[in-house]
Amino acid sequence: MKNFLTVCLITQIIQLNSARSQTQANYDYYNQPSPPDKPSLFAPGLISDGFANRDFALSPDGNEIFYTIQQRDLVSMIMHVQRVNGRWSLPEVAEFCGIYNDLEPAFTIDGKRLFFSSNRPLNSFDSAGDYNIWYVEKKNGRWSSPFALGTQVNSEKDEFYPSIAKNGNLYFTTQLESGKGKEDIVVSEWRNAEYLPPVSLPEAINSKNFEFNAFVDPDEQFIIFSGYGRSDDLGRGDLYISVKKSGAWQPAINLGKNINSAAIDYCPFVSWDKKYLFFTSSRTNYKAPFNKKQTAAQLKKGLLSPGNGFDDIYWLKFDEMLREFEK
Repeated sequence: MKNFLTVCLITQIIQLNSARSQTQANYDYYNQPSPPDKPSLFAPGLISDGFANRDFALSPDGNEIFYTIQQRDLVSMIMHVQRVNGRWSLPEVAEFCGIYNDLEPAFTIDGKRLFFSSNRPLNSFDSAGDYNIWYVEKKNGRWSSPFALGTQVNSEKDEFYPSIAKNGNLYFTTQLESGKGKEDIVVSEWRNAEYLPPVSLPEAINSKNFEFNAFVDPDEQFIIFSGYGRSDDLGRGDLYISVKKSGAWQPAINLGKNINSAAIDYCPFVSWDKKYLFFTSSRTNYKAPFNKKQTAAQLKKGLLSPGNGFDDIYWLKFDEMLREFEK
């Protein structure tokens, strides 16, 4: 009994310190002005720069940002910016990346681990192949070499878009033989210091079509994901939210035209203080027909700028909308 009480006390202290660290964190979001309650480009010209950028991840202390720069089917690299002595760095390829295709970073709530998906070989005898979930650890201010999760999580199928709850449960996207659709959001519960085999989330979330790239609230009280092929979708993938009530996930609701577009909208992340929603979209502001004839310079500028139809990172004020969904 004494050992049990000690473990409970330690757990409570860890959770309390984690909550305090988030309360004390200085979230200045790369020195960006706060967004309105409709999607706005995040850090235009700096992070949203005309290349295909996606997968926003902010550290719990607010001092690091990871995201992905990608040329689909060719290259995918995780980028890193950090704040040191109040000054933000320019984006660089993350120190644990740069050779294989890596994407979709996600922090644990203590900020000591960063999970991501990669097609790097699982051992020295392997070659790059399917996508698996890996993680790195923060030690002495540096990120370690990557570790692959075990076969309870990683399989011969692809595993994408990890999201980690406070209790260690791991949510991700894959294709299960026992799944509900063409791609499912699943959870591997963390029990006795190991992951259990993944289980497809209920039909309130998964359908016979595509559900993918889910962000789970650290307390597992809501989940935001992308769905494609649903009767109410607006484009090539919309963002949906499901909230948990009395321990059960409620039927997912489309986040609506204020957020979703005719393009693909995916890769959600909610800030640790739950004020802002970040997501990726390939929506475009530059398309024909134009009001007047375009010059070569205007054409090149439009095609090389954010909003050109490649993926960009957007954000918006989300706390009031979230409270409405949670009622």
